[in-house]
Amino acid sequence: MKIFDIIKDANQNLLRNKLRTFLTILAIFIGSFSIISTSAIQAGVNDFIDSQVDSYGGDGYLAIVSQDSFDALEGLQGNMGNNNSPTEYNPEKIQTGMSPITDEQLQKVKQIDGIDADSVVEQKSLSISYVSSDKTEQKYLLSAEALPPGNIKVDLEAGKQLDLRADEYQILLESRYADALGYTTDNIIDQQIHLVVVDEYTQKEKSFDATVVGVIAPGVVSMGQQYVNNKLADDIYAENTKYYPEAVKSQTFALAANYDYEKYSADDIKKSLTEIGLSAMTIQDIIGQIKTFFDVILTVFKLFGFIALLAAAIGIINTLFMSVQERTREIGLDKALGMSSGHVFLSFSLEAIALGFWGSVFGIIVSVIIGNLVNAAFHADGSFLAAFPTFNLVSYTIPDILSVMLLIIVIAFLAGTLPARKAAHKNPIDALRYE
Repeated sequence: MKIFDIIKDANQNLLRNKLRTFLTILAIFIGSFSIISTSAIQAGVNDFIDSQVDSYGGDGYLAIVSQDSFDALEGLQGNMGNNNSPTEYNPEKIQTGMSPITDEQLQKVKQIDGIDADSVVEQKSLSISYVSSDKTEQKYLLSAEALPPGNIKVDLEAGKQLDLRADEYQILLESRYADALGYTTDNIIDQQIHLVVVDEYTQKEKSFDATVVGVIAPGVVSMGQQYVNNKLADDIYAENTKYYPEAVKSQTFALAANYDYEKYSADDIKKSLTEIGLSAMTIQDIIGQIKTFFDVILTVFKLFGFIALLAAAIGIINTLFMSVQERTREIGLDKALGMSSGHVFLSFSLEAIALGFWGSVFGIIVSVIIGNLVNAAFHADGSFLAAFPTFNLVSYTIPDILSVMLLIIVIAFLAGTLPARKAAHKNPIDALRYE
């Protein structure tokens, strides 16, 4: 008998007792639905967080400051999310501001193994008084900075990435500014807005007319930050510091750099920086704990799915044992006519696999349908994900779907081996006498 015929017979045998088969498949359905849905939520959350990480420089991004400056930030921000206690007040070591990074330290940073020397750039703090447009008389506060180094792709709702080498002024703007300045997310692209710096002494205004090339998707890392290209950042910084002494202008308070995260760990790089009096934060320091939190919660939900699958496996064993008992004489007749024990084992094993296959297929199909409806509902106006248009709470991938199906089929096969083995080892004479 061909394998196709054996598979066909296995599915037909399941229909001998439709109610029992239905209840067994239903149990598998619940387990597969739970696991694939949880995996899809985890994939959706991780995709969103990964896009945020990429928008801020990716896994190899480093923000470098002096050790004194880092200690001050640590005390104020609670160790960047760690559970350590806040820094105690020390009257003999009062922090009056950020300590500059010396030229010697800058050169040593470029020489550290693992850090791309060409990627090391000064992070300039830009002071913009307000932003306005020709569409409205309203003026709004705005925080902007130059894009960190590296091949960074900011998560956008519309438009394109910054051309860092362009001679024209360019800016990436959040959608809330588009609405406030009299535009929409789509029609603000290629429009000019006015970044105004007010001279703190003369109170005269200097306007930098920048072209909006893209609208930033809301995220959890940018925290209200807009990005400008190098030309605009340099000219605003020059305006901000025009009254500064040359010695102050040349001071560097923060650096951005990329390191080879595939070859070196973040701890290795941080240790090397500590030896020269500097400290660094990676993007994982900022957002890594958020991802870990979601992973832990979703792993707990996955456990409930595995418990449901365990119950379904017991159901498969029960279903096939009852099927073996009901078909004892049939098994004896088949073996008396020459069917091998291996053939009998394969037949019942395929019935178990069929139960797992159909249960997983129905669970995945229903989960995908509900997941897409959930994404649409949660992105509707007024819903809690409306503010994050690029965040799909549920995201299905082919590898996840296939891995869940394979897992359930393997569990079903293992659950079916005991009753299949019992059927295969039946004595044909005793089986024919069975009443």
